[in-house]
Amino acid sequence: MFDHFELRHVPALFTATVMTFGGMWSFFDARGAMLEFGLPERIAGTPAAAAVMHINNARTTVLGICLYTFYFRGDLAACDTILAILGAYAGLVDSYVVWKEGNPRKAAFRLVSSGLLSAVGFAGWTSGR
Repeated sequence: MFDHFELRHVPALFTATVMTFGGMWSFFDARGAMLEFGLPERIAGTPAAAAVMHINNARTTVLGICLYTFYFRGDLAACDTILAILGAYAGLVDSYVVWKEGNPRKAAFRLVSSGLLSAVGFAGWTSGR
């Protein structure tokens, strides 16, 4: 299963794991997932927001499963592409929303971590190109 594993694959595998299983968190504790994401209590405590979080996190889980699928197929360039685009676009949007909702510290963490993952993807680190 991990026949082609190298240390440079860790960011892609870590991201796949966090997205696959982290995306499922809201189904068990939507409020907690939203608070951890960086949203304030006034949003996290709203039942309607839980439905939106479930819809969002289903897509997050799908992206994590796609990363695993491409990795185990040996399509490491596809993993890099997902990391690059996801880290750049979703990372910016997530950071902006969390910042605007009053959590600049969590927004900064999201921006830096997603920026690093995006850089890994654009550099082709997983595929070694």
